Amino acid sequence: MSDGFSLTVDKGIAHLRIERPERLNALTAEMMDALAARCREIERRQDIGVVVLSGEGKAFSAGGDIDAWSGESPEAFGRHWVRDGHLAFDALARLSQPVIAVLDGHALGGGLELAACADYRVAETQIKIGQPETGLGIIPGWSGTQRAVRRFGAQVVRRMALFGEVFTAEEARVLGIVDMVCDTGGAMTAAEGLAKQVLNRGGRATELTKMMINAADGEDHERVLEALAGRIAAGSDELAEGLAAFREKRPAKHNRHED
Repeated sequence: MSDGFSLTVDKGIAHLRIERPERLNALTAEMMDALAARCREIERRQDIGVVVLSGEGKAFSAGGDIDAWSGESPEAFGRHWVRDGHLAFDALARLSQPVIAVLDGHALGGGLELAACADYRVAETQIKIGQPETGLGIIPGWSGTQRAVRRFGAQVVRRMALFGEVFTAEEARVLGIVDMVCDTGGAMTAAEGLAKQVLNRGGRATELTKMMINAADGEDHERVLEALAGRIAAGSDELAEGLAAFREKRPAKHNRHED
């Protein structure tokens, strides 16, 4: 039985797919756990250079499943539903590999927040994009007022979240919510073409550049800085000497001023 997200890898491209079409790919707590697990796997695999994120069926994602969260107490809603969603979405947004979202169906609420985690969004002309949460008396809780503002701009988010505007794919492209608009049925082909372009670039340089862009965008800059510094330190002669000294039970010879 599917846990809501499938992962397949072919020639460096990871296809991460939402698989709950009978509910328009509405997201549950279990699916958040599955997404976080898939992201951990992607992060650790050396054979993945780029990720293509898509949804099965008529929608990319209709957002959080109302039946999954509407019965939660306010404490459980904030402590688990919102927090677990952030953990999963943060893991996706902070992947070392570039992520391309294929929006061949509507991306609403949490579905748009999920798409916002991607580095590039390809939409088909027939889709709609919006943040309907306040109409239900709830807030966009999976960084729809934070990451979405950083990536799309505050006024665009105001229009969706406060005034209920729903955008077409072309309107979303003009506003910077999506990067490319394709005819119906063309988004996946376009995304795979983009993915191949990524694979033709320097893998190490691409990964490091994404990390630095994320840091500049306020996306987990503390971890990015420490990860970059850690890479430099891990490749140094000082580490090799320090480990050798530890294993040989002797003082390390780190004096850089010896003749």
